[in-house]
Amino acid sequence: MPVRRLPPETVERIAAGEVVTRPASVVKELVENSLDAGATSVTVDVDGDGTARLRVADDGHGMSEADAELAVDHHTTSKLAEHDGIEHVSTLGFRGEALPSIAAVATLDVTTNDGGPRGTRVLVEGGETTVSPAGRATGTTVEVRKLFHNRPARHKSLSNTEFARISDVVSRYALLRPDVRFKLRHDGRDVFSTPGSGNYTDAVLGVYDRTVAGQSTTFDHETSVAIDGVDHSLRLEGVLVYPSVTRSRRDHVHVAVNGRTVGNAGLKRAIVSGYGTLLPSGREPIAVASVSLPPELVDANVHPSKDEVAFVDGDVVESAVEDAVHEALTTADLRQSGEVTMDLETTLERREEGSSFDDVTVIGQFRELYLLCEADDDLLVVDQHAAHERINYERLRAALAGSAVESALVDPPETVSLSPAEAAVADDERETLTRLGFEFSRFGGGTYRLTGLPAPLGRVADVSTFHDAVDALRAGDDPDDARDELLKDLACHPSLKAGDVLDREMAADLLGRLGECEQPFACPHGRPTVLSIEEQTFATGFGRGGTRLD
Repeated sequence: MPVRRLPPETVERIAAGEVVTRPASVVKELVENSLDAGATSVTVDVDGDGTARLRVADDGHGMSEADAELAVDHHTTSKLAEHDGIEHVSTLGFRGEALPSIAAVATLDVTTNDGGPRGTRVLVEGGETTVSPAGRATGTTVEVRKLFHNRPARHKSLSNTEFARISDVVSRYALLRPDVRFKLRHDGRDVFSTPGSGNYTDAVLGVYDRTVAGQSTTFDHETSVAIDGVDHSLRLEGVLVYPSVTRSRRDHVHVAVNGRTVGNAGLKRAIVSGYGTLLPSGREPIAVASVSLPPELVDANVHPSKDEVAFVDGDVVESAVEDAVHEALTTADLRQSGEVTMDLETTLERREEGSSFDDVTVIGQFRELYLLCEADDDLLVVDQHAAHERINYERLRAALAGSAVESALVDPPETVSLSPAEAAVADDERETLTRLGFEFSRFGGGTYRLTGLPAPLGRVADVSTFHDAVDALRAGDDPDDARDELLKDLACHPSLKAGDVLDREMAADLLGRLGECEQPFACPHGRPTVLSIEEQTFATGFGRGGTRLD
C-alpha cells in the first residue's frame, strides 16, 4: 500500500486512545489544566463510576471566547511559548490533546471566563462545536458526560474500582499541592477536602486522618547535584509519616516532579531506602515528596498519559532523594526498629516428600519458635509461624470459595480512617471483606466502625489488617490476584509468633492441620515450613561411624 495521510477522524481516535483510557485519566488532565491556570481551588464532582458525568471546576485565570473555542482543537496550547523548546516546559501539560481527545469520546461542556463581563460556553457534542455566551465568575468549569458512549468495548472493559482510581488522582494532587484547596464529591456526597493552607500536614489530615497526620514530620531540603560536570539545584519537600504507621503496599508513597504527580518507581524506591531499617519487615511507609529541579533535566514527554518522567541522570537524583529522606528522619523523634538476622550454617535440607504428619512425634520446642519432631530416622524442625501461616492461608482461601471466615466481636468497636480511594474500595468490596471476617460500617466521612475482625483458628487478626485487606483489593486489575495477596497478608497476622509457647497437644494439633494442607512444606510467601536433619548427620558429627551403636 502507498504511504498516505490518516484521515482526521482516525487521528482523533488514536489521540483519544492515548490520552483518555478511563475516567481517572480525564480527571487527571482536567485537574492539571486547572493547576496550570493558577487555580487556588479545585472541586471535582463525580457521578457513579465517572462515565455518566464528571465535573471539574476551578478559580483559575480562565479563557477568553477566542481561546476557549481554539482550545478544543487538536495541538493547541497556551502552555508552550513559541521560542521555548519542550525541554524547557514547566507546565503540567503542553501537547494540546486533552480537551479534543475527551470530546472525541464524550460530550464536552466547557464554561469559562478570563475576568470579563461575561463568560463563554463551548459545547462539543457528536463532533459539532457550539459557542455561546454564559454567566460565570473568573475560572473554568469542564463537564464531561456520556464518556465512551461511542466506544462500547472501552466502556465494557472498565472495572468497579473506577471511582477509587479517580480518588487516587485527586488525592495525590491534594497531597502534593497543599497550597490548593481540593474538594472531591461523589454522587452528591463530600468525600474529602483540603484547606489549601500550604502545609503538607494539613493536606495529609484532609486525605488520611488525624492519626496519620499526627505521626509525621514535614521537611524541606535543598541540595546541589552534579550532572555532566555541572552543578544543578534540587529541592525536595513534603511530609514523612513515622514508621509506627505503615501500609502493606507502596501505593501510599506519593511523588511529584516539578509539580507533576508521577509513578516513578526509582523515586519511590529511593524514599523507602531513606527510611532504612526503621521500617518493619514487609511494610511500606506513607510519604509525600515533591522534587523540583531544572526542567531541562527532566523529560516529561516519555509517556502518553504523562504518568512517568525520565531524568538526564536518574541515579544522581534518586541518591539525593534518599539522602534527603534519611536526613529528615534522622532529626525526627522516631522509635528505631531493630532487625535481627540469623546466619545458620547447617546441613539442613528441605523435606520434599510426604503429605501427612500422622506418624510424627513432637519431642520439644526450641527458642519458642521451632518445633522439634521425630519422624522415623530423621529430626524434623518445624517453623511454627510459617506452618500456622500456611494453615491459615489455605483455610481462608477455602472460606472465600465457600462459607465466610469466622469473625470475632470487637467490643468496644474500633474506628479506622480510610483515604478516599480506600473508602471507595471498602464500599465496593463490602461483600468480599465481610466474607473474609470483617464487620464494619461507615461512621462519617472516611471513618469506619469495625465491629468484627477475622478470627481464623480462633486467633483474632489485628485492626491494621483492615487497611491491608483494602489495599490488597485495590492493587492490580485482576481481582483474583488482589484477593490472593490479601489472603497471604491476612494469614500472617493471627499466626503463631516467636515466643508463643505450645504444649505437646497444641503442637501435635498444629502438625496435624499442616499435614492436611495441599502444600504443607512452604508458607504462602514461599519460605519452607519443615526442614529435616537425617540421623546420619548426627552420627557423622559425633564420630559414630554411621550407626547409633558405634
